Amino acid sequence: MEQPGVLLWVKADPFIVGALQTPPPSKFSLHYLRKISSYVRTRAAEGAYPRLSWSTWRRIACGKLQLPKELAWLYFEIFDGLVVKTPEERLEWSELLSNCTSEDEIEKQRSQLSVDTLQFLLFLYIQQLNKVSLRTSLIGEEWPSPRNRAQSPDPTEKPNCHNKNWNDYGHQAFVCSHLSDLLELLLDPEQLTASFHSSHVSLVSPEAVVALSFLIEGTVSGARKIYPLHELALWQPLHVESGFSKISKTFSLYKLEAWLRTCLTENPFGTSACLKSGKKLAWDHQVDGTAKRAKITCNTHVAPRRHRIVVMSQVYKQTLAKSSDTLVGAHVRIHRCNESFIYLLSPLRSVTVEKCRNSTLVLGPVETTLHLHSCDNVKVIAVCRRFSISSTAGCIFHILTPTRPLILSGNQGATFAPFHTHYPMLEDHMAKAGLATVPNYWDNPMVVCRENIDTNAFRLLPPSEFYVFITPFEMEGDTTEIPGGLPSAYQKALSQREQKIQIWQKTVKEAHLTKEQRKQFQVLVENKFYEWLVSTGHRQQLDSLVPPAVASKQAAG
Repeated sequence: MEQPGVLLWVKADPFIVGALQTPPPSKFSLHYLRKISSYVRTRAAEGAYPRLSWSTWRRIACGKLQLPKELAWLYFEIFDGLVVKTPEERLEWSELLSNCTSEDEIEKQRSQLSVDTLQFLLFLYIQQLNKVSLRTSLIGEEWPSPRNRAQSPDPTEKPNCHNKNWNDYGHQAFVCSHLSDLLELLLDPEQLTASFHSSHVSLVSPEAVVALSFLIEGTVSGARKIYPLHELALWQPLHVESGFSKISKTFSLYKLEAWLRTCLTENPFGTSACLKSGKKLAWDHQVDGTAKRAKITCNTHVAPRRHRIVVMSQVYKQTLAKSSDTLVGAHVRIHRCNESFIYLLSPLRSVTVEKCRNSTLVLGPVETTLHLHSCDNVKVIAVCRRFSISSTAGCIFHILTPTRPLILSGNQGATFAPFHTHYPMLEDHMAKAGLATVPNYWDNPMVVCRENIDTNAFRLLPPSEFYVFITPFEMEGDTTEIPGGLPSAYQKALSQREQKIQIWQKTVKEAHLTKEQRKQFQVLVENKFYEWLVSTGHRQQLDSLVPPAVASKQAAG
């Protein structure tokens, strides 16, 4: 009887969302992870195995790996963000934290958390994805540098996958080249030699294969359903291929690894497949009297939830606005956009912004990670679970986030400010993404790379420079104000400015100008306002806005 054809691929989500875009701590090497793998199994009664509590991980990370506590929590929290939870569970956790009045109370709440131990070890291992390679740094652009700035978009350049977190070929190559190490990391200690290596007769437990489903999934030829790896490996017709024994209830390491290598193929829902055969979206706009089209590709018409990808490139001197099912739950990559205003007003899975310049991005709630890399003079306005930047210059970030913003390598002049806009569906979208208004750590960035520990790495926007941002589109919804309000200092600055305007209006009214004088005064004000629109770039934004009728049609598409 012919064996059913099986296709396996490496999942994109753990790499796009889970791999921190900075070189990992040296103690995340295979040598130390093997020791942790053996250690946790001897501490099962202490909350180390099969689930690893925060308290136990803190002891391991801070005591044995010598990591700072905040870095230990960072990796634990990132992995917890990858775990499938309902929006209600996420909101409940935010509420628990917001009710804490001290660090001790926060620590007490964190101590209630635990994660799958074996999956967490795999998560720590894949942080090697962004390990700086000395060889690569000698022949290519590997070292992050503030001098490596985004240039103006090249009309002939195609979107690429040089970003390691988005390169699905790189994900497959990484897993294939490290598959033996990944499997050894999951083995029970008695299956290892004295030097912590496997042997030809080593056996793999079903629990270990379940853990490997964190990275690998697949399907059966001719079927549309996606299965986690362990369901396919334990499927009766595949027992011979996968090396599963009904008698011992274990897998042969040798056969399992051979089966995985044979079946691993390109991710059909990855970035490469999206760019090659994805659906091209025609979001046309008038720019300087001519129709220009940004390059936008998606796989949302064929990809299931958590596999959706939208790649947007070369938006140049345009205003693009979209709120639709195409974007809901999608990983979005915005690449090489220049002098543009981009509104993506839907709940998103993740967002990566690369090599963009002189642009404003207004995003719907980002369920997981929002990352900027190699951007100049970009303004980002968003609610997101995690925010990080690398190699940016002169950017300003108006964010609402329940985790500390991460300042990675190569940044200059980053400005953090409170979230300052709203649109009618915003709070509904936040609820769908499991994001609340508190806690909000927008003003407490965490410097992850030591090179950034100086006063020029970032600043908080002075209240005197703060203005609210109006999202210029109408849609149905109940949100009529900025969720969570503004910090008192910024609200005070707005109130004082409003008071000055009222005083000025009163002065003009009491001047008792003649009709001719009022006309001259109005022309003067309009001219000054026009000059301000031109100097700030707002005239371009207004000129390129889609008419309301067209905007409504696009929003429904």
